[in-house]
Amino acid sequence: MTYEAIIGLEIHVQLLTKSKAYCGDSTEFGAMPNTQVSPITVAHPGTLPKHNKMVAEQAIKMGLALNCNITRENRFDRKNYFYADLPKGYQITQDKTPICTGGFVKIKLKDGSEKQVRLTRIHMEEDSGKSLHDQDMHDTLVDYNRAGVPLIEVVSEPDLRSGEEAYEYVSEIRKLVRYLDICDGNMEEGSLRCDANISIRPVGSTTYGTKVEVKNMNSISNVRRAIESEIERQTALAEKGETFVSETRGFNALRGNTFSMRSKEAANDYRYFPEPDLPPFIVTGEYLERIKAELPQLPEQLYLRLKNELALPEYDAKTITEDKDLVNYFLKITEYTKNYKAAANWTLGSIKSYLNETATEINDFTLDPAAVAELISLIDKGDLSHTAASQQVFPAMISSNGKSALQIAEELNLIQTGDVALISGMITEVLGRFPDKVEEYRGGKKGLLGLFVGEVMKASKGKADPKVVNREVLKALE
Repeated sequence: MTYEAIIGLEIHVQLLTKSKAYCGDSTEFGAMPNTQVSPITVAHPGTLPKHNKMVAEQAIKMGLALNCNITRENRFDRKNYFYADLPKGYQITQDKTPICTGGFVKIKLKDGSEKQVRLTRIHMEEDSGKSLHDQDMHDTLVDYNRAGVPLIEVVSEPDLRSGEEAYEYVSEIRKLVRYLDICDGNMEEGSLRCDANISIRPVGSTTYGTKVEVKNMNSISNVRRAIESEIERQTALAEKGETFVSETRGFNALRGNTFSMRSKEAANDYRYFPEPDLPPFIVTGEYLERIKAELPQLPEQLYLRLKNELALPEYDAKTITEDKDLVNYFLKITEYTKNYKAAANWTLGSIKSYLNETATEINDFTLDPAAVAELISLIDKGDLSHTAASQQVFPAMISSNGKSALQIAEELNLIQTGDVALISGMITEVLGRFPDKVEEYRGGKKGLLGLFVGEVMKASKGKADPKVVNREVLKALE
């Protein structure tokens, strides 16, 4: 029997606010344990939470970017459960009135096809603390700094069918939160966390199978690996006729398999009660329009602009728009040159290679976009070969503290010449050294053209314009 996977994802996005969701405690990452905790964070008697306006604004931005409906009257609830890293004994969340409903995420797959993944909801809530199991041989330690940090949870419909689709979906969410400047998207630090709900069913069936939730995936590639592993495990059990329980499983990245953490069979549902200490949060029409006006250009819009207006190939447009800061740098280059393809080549080639080799972010890259455009201009005019530009001039520009491409090319004696008389003299000398090869060329061995051009370029020490050399060599031979 052939089975298909049914996958829904829950992505927790830690918002980029300076203070927590319902109090003024700092959200700075990396502080000493339990130094960013106040009586409000741990809900001491007599303390009251209050709304953080930035949390709502960032949640609305995400909803607008994902084509959601925005809930105008937002109420809050207490999600009650006991766990050591939950200091209040409950989380403040949204149960009945999530701030965003509906919407979709558009993903592109490797075969070139597109798919819309429907969303169920996006709701605001606060994070729990962090349990540390490997710091002490005998005890679990708890750091409450993260407790109360604002989150939005993006919940998809079960529209995904493979690990690849899930990979593209999470990649799209991460890219979007970075474009919106509402989250750094760092899964390794836990600021973007993904839980996958996975089941299988026979192809053609409309009945859902037993659902398993997989947690503890700390990278997008591990999301894909975990889902593929769990699909394989469930399929093997189904083919043997074995049943399995609904449970929460973790993912062992070293072994590449999921493992049982706890059963869901006997667990009661979370208990939700209305939050009595927070008044409803009202989204007015004027407030909503202001947030809409503040939205930046989103990845899809920039992709279409690069592809249609700047005529970039699909690969270039897709790759450049993967990173908000990289596409901004590229667009600044295009303010100084109309050779958009060359600007893309330099952005994805030498510039990106330098960033990777030096572990540098594009925002810390010291070379001005106008300087890159000047380098492109020198190549376009035939004053500089691309090889010399990329291998000698570009590295020198980075380390020269402001020298122009032209200055460096002149200092290194790399400016090409298109002087026909000078080049013709070199051609005459080269052809005179290879009379036999000249005869062979004229006898039909046209592949020898490269030999003559190469020798002329060598004689000019790389300074002759290759286009002029090609043209004049052909003239001389014919």
